[in-house]
Amino acid sequence: MRSLLLLATAAAALRPQPAPRTTTKLRAAAAPPDEIARRRNFAIISHPDAGKTTLTEKLLLYGDAIQQAGMVKARANGRDSTSDFLAMEKERGISISSTCLTFEYGGARINLMDTPGHADFSEDTYRTLSAADNAVMLVDGGKGLEPQTRKLFGVARRSNLPVFTFVNKLDRPAMSPWEVLDEISAEFNLETAVRTFPIGDGERFRGVYDAAKDEVWLYTRTERGKKASVERISWEDRDEISEKIGDEELDAQLEEDREMIRELTPPLDDEKLKKGEMTSVYFGSAMGDQGVEPFLDEFIDLGSRPASRPLRDDKTLEPSHSEFAGFVFKMQANLDPKHRDCMAYVRVVSGTFRKGMKVIHGRTGRSLTLATATMLFGSDRDGVEEAFPGDVIGLNNPAGGLFQIGDALHTGSSVAFEPIPSFSPEVFGYLRPTEVGASRKSFAKGVDQLLAEGAVQRLKERGNDGPDPLLAAVGELQFEVVVDRMQGEYGVSCAVERVSYTIARWCRPELPADEAWAAVDAAKKEGALTGAFYAEDMFGRPVLLFRNAYTVERLENDADLDLGLQPWALPPATA
Repeated sequence: MRSLLLLATAAAALRPQPAPRTTTKLRAAAAPPDEIARRRNFAIISHPDAGKTTLTEKLLLYGDAIQQAGMVKARANGRDSTSDFLAMEKERGISISSTCLTFEYGGARINLMDTPGHADFSEDTYRTLSAADNAVMLVDGGKGLEPQTRKLFGVARRSNLPVFTFVNKLDRPAMSPWEVLDEISAEFNLETAVRTFPIGDGERFRGVYDAAKDEVWLYTRTERGKKASVERISWEDRDEISEKIGDEELDAQLEEDREMIRELTPPLDDEKLKKGEMTSVYFGSAMGDQGVEPFLDEFIDLGSRPASRPLRDDKTLEPSHSEFAGFVFKMQANLDPKHRDCMAYVRVVSGTFRKGMKVIHGRTGRSLTLATATMLFGSDRDGVEEAFPGDVIGLNNPAGGLFQIGDALHTGSSVAFEPIPSFSPEVFGYLRPTEVGASRKSFAKGVDQLLAEGAVQRLKERGNDGPDPLLAAVGELQFEVVVDRMQGEYGVSCAVERVSYTIARWCRPELPADEAWAAVDAAKKEGALTGAFYAEDMFGRPVLLFRNAYTVERLENDADLDLGLQPWALPPATA
């Protein structure tokens, strides 16, 4: 199998390299308005196996970031996906980690965030959406809306993101496109503005009708992994369209569909799109590279530019602000396995980032010099001299694991962004080495770096200072990933010893830890917490584990108790 490193290195060589700018004093500065205006970023959300990674790589193909799209499942030539770079991702053909990929297209600089589709990794997707300005909802044209798509759309809506919809896999037998539109509209109470519409499906899929430009895109299949050959024909050349389609039934259906789009569907309303009240809808096949280009062209025109961000003091921070500010939304260990590093993904919110600048770590107040930063491309990375609002940069986590998800970095006055909450875990277990004489140093380092990523939470039994952490996760697959990576990346064979609890609740997480524990001890003294497991999170705050929902409901409804139970907790603003 050809090495992924070769693909990433070749991709890096193809991408335009920014000319370094020399500065004698690294003072804070506002970002140039033209640089802000040309930034676009988006996160892709979907149910597993809707074709998310394939669409990602076709978009990279148009940005000349890669020469040939990698195939995740059908590796006919032994290639791997650029965006799926963990060993388990390549083995199983699924995305289990968010990936950031940066490329240029149509004068815009695009930061594309490929997210996990698996339900057990919804939290990683949620954090990625917190850093995005737009969302692309990918729908399998043969299946319509699926459970994970519904769940993640709700997250995007709560984040007030404009949502672009791409209905995929039209090269296979598909539902009626009108049925898909009705489903989206009915389930999400969302207006659907048709921008492209399919001409046939399955073996009879010819291309798409572009409602915005009143033309058709007719495709001829080419070599797998390459851009499709396309012919664009204006509706004014109706006879030529009929001749090229070569199917009377499809041609008649196209005529009917065009009239219905013009008469029955709402026109695109940019204000509604930005408010999340409308979605623009595109049809195509990522595998066949059909309908991808018109979608990408429109996204450049319609996608939201870098937006202001809410702060904890009910104010907002504008991209044009003269001071630099950004926040950590993701951690990733071992992008470079040789160095066992841990990378913090930072979304730039305001000002200009410059290599070597001094910033303040908001949670601790510590001054840092950002001597190195990278622009990310899957597992590959390029050094970066400058970055602007909308960009995502990678920073090495300092010794001791200083950075945590949600941390702010800034120059000038103190900045605290709205925190990123954690999902309530549902499975719990102790992570233990399985081999006698296993390196405790490697075990401890692996635990520290992998759990810093945030996909699995680290708890500790109250009063137990043993070396084996109590893991808390949303689903079983997260445990499997930790065990697999501990073996593959740190050389430590491990197993998770499950504990029989299914519900976690934080007690008064808004209070200092000692005050919250006082409330727990008072309830315990009254005998109200029989059967509960007493744990504490990384900030020392009480987390109670329960075996059934009945006990939780009883405690929540007991007016005499002051436990303030919460299914999740926000990180503290200061350390």
